[in-house]
Amino acid sequence: MLKTLDSAGGLTSVPALLHRNATQFGSAPAYREKEYGIWQSWTWSQTADEVEALALGLLDLGVSEGDFIAVIGRNRPYLYWSMMAAQMVGAIPVPLYQDASAEEMAYTMGHCGARFVIAGDQEQVDKVMDIQDQLTEFEGMIYLDPRGLRKYDHSNLTQYSAVQETGRAKRATHEPEMKARIAKLDYDSTCVMLYTSGTTGKPKGVVLSNRNVIETAKSSSKFDALRQSDDILAYLPMAWVGDFIFSVGQALWCGFCTNCPESAETMHTDLREIGPTYYFAPPRVFENQLTNVMIRMEDASKFKKRLFDYFMGVARKVGPSILDGETVGLIDRIKYSLGELAIYGPLKNTLGFSRVRVGYTAGEAIGPEIFDFYRSLGINLKQLYGQTEATVFITAQPDGQVRSDTVGVTCPGVELKIEENGEVYYRSPGVFVEYYKNAESTADTKDAEGWVATGDAGFIEEGSGHLRIIDRAKDVGQTASGRMFAPKYVENKLKFYPNVLEAVVFGNGRENCTAFINIDLTAVGNWAERNNIAYASYQELAGHPEVLATIQGHVEEVNASVAQDKMLSDCQVHRFVVLHKQLDADDGELTRTLKVRRRIIEDKFEDIINAMYDGSDTISTTTEVTYEDGRKGAISATLDIRSAAVQAVQTKMAAE
Repeated sequence: MLKTLDSAGGLTSVPALLHRNATQFGSAPAYREKEYGIWQSWTWSQTADEVEALALGLLDLGVSEGDFIAVIGRNRPYLYWSMMAAQMVGAIPVPLYQDASAEEMAYTMGHCGARFVIAGDQEQVDKVMDIQDQLTEFEGMIYLDPRGLRKYDHSNLTQYSAVQETGRAKRATHEPEMKARIAKLDYDSTCVMLYTSGTTGKPKGVVLSNRNVIETAKSSSKFDALRQSDDILAYLPMAWVGDFIFSVGQALWCGFCTNCPESAETMHTDLREIGPTYYFAPPRVFENQLTNVMIRMEDASKFKKRLFDYFMGVARKVGPSILDGETVGLIDRIKYSLGELAIYGPLKNTLGFSRVRVGYTAGEAIGPEIFDFYRSLGINLKQLYGQTEATVFITAQPDGQVRSDTVGVTCPGVELKIEENGEVYYRSPGVFVEYYKNAESTADTKDAEGWVATGDAGFIEEGSGHLRIIDRAKDVGQTASGRMFAPKYVENKLKFYPNVLEAVVFGNGRENCTAFINIDLTAVGNWAERNNIAYASYQELAGHPEVLATIQGHVEEVNASVAQDKMLSDCQVHRFVVLHKQLDADDGELTRTLKVRRRIIEDKFEDIINAMYDGSDTISTTTEVTYEDGRKGAISATLDIRSAAVQAVQTKMAAE
C-alpha cells in the first residue's frame, strides 16, 4: 500500500488521507449512490482500490504532473474519485459546473489549459466536443455513462471503466511512478483549482493547496465535533467550494460517508432516505422547501391548518430557546412536546431533517424569518460566512450562539479586521495561493501579509465578537438623502414570502427605491389551480391582476418592517415590477450559484428601471432569452408598474 505520512508524521495530501481511511476505517461506508432506485455502497477500502485503478489508468493515458483535468457532471462517487486520482498522479482537478453552457466551459477550460476531461454523460461530452476546436491543449476525454455514445468517434474518447481496467492490468508497470508522484506531494502542492462564480466579471481560477484544504477541514470538523459516523448528502455543484470542502475535505479528514442522490428530481426523496446528520444548503434551497411546506398547508383541511398554525406559534415562541438549552416554562415545554408529536417531527421527517445534528446555510444572507422557522422546529441550523478564496470558512456560529442577524465568530485560525470603509478583511491557513494567471487580481485581493479583501461590508459586534454582514461592499451605497442603501436586506425580507422567488432592489443615488420581483411559479401556480385561474405561461401568470395585488401586499408589509430599522428605513420600495421572465443563469442574469448579477440586470433591463423612476404606469419591453437547447429568442411584454405604500419614519429615528 501507499505511504501515508511524511517525514514529520503528518497527513499532508489527499492521497495520504485516503490511505489512512482505507487502513483505519476500511469496512466503513465511504460513498453511496442511488442508481436505478437502489443504493450502491463502497467502503473506504473499496474506494481506495477504485481511485488507485483510475490513477494508474491516467498514467497509461499519459497524464503528466501539473496537468489540469476538468471534471464535469452531477455528484457521483466516480467523479469525486477522479479528483482524488488526478492528485495521485500529480495533476490538478478542475471541477466545472454541470449546467454551464459550452461557451462558459470553453472559457474555463481554455484559461486553465485542460489536457483531459472526465465527463459524466453524453450531455457533457457533447458540450466539450462542440468547443474542442477552441481548446488548444485538449487531448482526450474520459466518459462515465456510456449511454448514447456507442457510435461516437472514440479516437480521443475513452470509457471510465476501461481506464480503470487498463490501470489494474498495468499496475506493475505504472505503480512505481504513481508512488513516486504521491511521495512528492506536500502541504504546498496544489490540491484543486475552483473557479469563482463571476458575479462581477469573468470567473477567476482559485488555486487551493493541500494546506488550505486539510487545515480548514481539520479545524472546521473540530469546531462542530464532526464524526466518522456522520452522513452527508452531496447534491450541490461539484465546482462549488462548499461541496468540495464538505464532500472531499471534511469527508476525508473525518472519514464519514458521502451520499449522492440519483438525480435532481429525486433529491428530496433521497434526502429523506439517507437522513443526513450533517447538512448544508444555500438559502435558496431552504426557501424552496419552506415554499413547498406552505403550499401543502394551503391544500390541507381546515383542522390540520389550524393545528399547524397553533403549534408553529408555539415553536416560534420557544423552539429556538429549547434548541439552545435555555430555560423554558413547563407549560410551554409540554406544548412544544405535543407539537413535536403532531407537527414538528412528521415535518422534519418529510423534509429529511430528522437526524440533522449540524446544519449550515451560506452563500448569501438568508431571510431571518426563514432561518427562525427551521430553528423553531428543533433543527440546529446555523450560519457561516466564507469564500472560495478562504476555502470556505471565515466565521461560523457556535452552538448556543446562533442568531439570524450575524454570521458568527471567527473560525479557528482565522483573523478578522474591518477597514475604515467598512470592508471585511481576513487571513487564515485557508487563504488561497493565487488566482491562476492573474497576478494583478491576486495582488488586489491579497496583500503581502496575507490579508484578503472580502468585498463585503460589515462590522464586528462589541462584546459578542460576532460578525454582521451588511451587504456586498460594491452594492452598499446611499440614497439621495444620504441614508444607507443595502439592497440585500430588503430582498431577503421579500423572499420570505412563498410567492416570491427572487427580488432585485434598486436605489443607490436615487430619491427612492424600486424593485424587480420574480414570482415562484410553483407557489403561485398552486394558488391559481386552487382558484380555477387558467394560465398558459409564467408571463401570463406574472401579469395577472390578483397576483400583482398579492405581491403589492407583500411589498407593503416589508416596507412596514424596513421602516422600523433606523439605518435602513430609506430602503422601502416605492415602486415595483413583476418581471415577465424568470432571472436565469443561462441568460447571464444569475451566476451558476444563483447569485444576482446586478450590473448585468441594470444594463439589460435599463428601460424598465427608467420607467419605474419616470412615473410611467406601464412599460413595453422585449428581452432576449436562451432556450434549453441553446437557441436564442426574444419575448415581448407590456408590464404594469405598481406603486406601494411606504411608512413614515419615526421622528426620533429620522433625527438620528
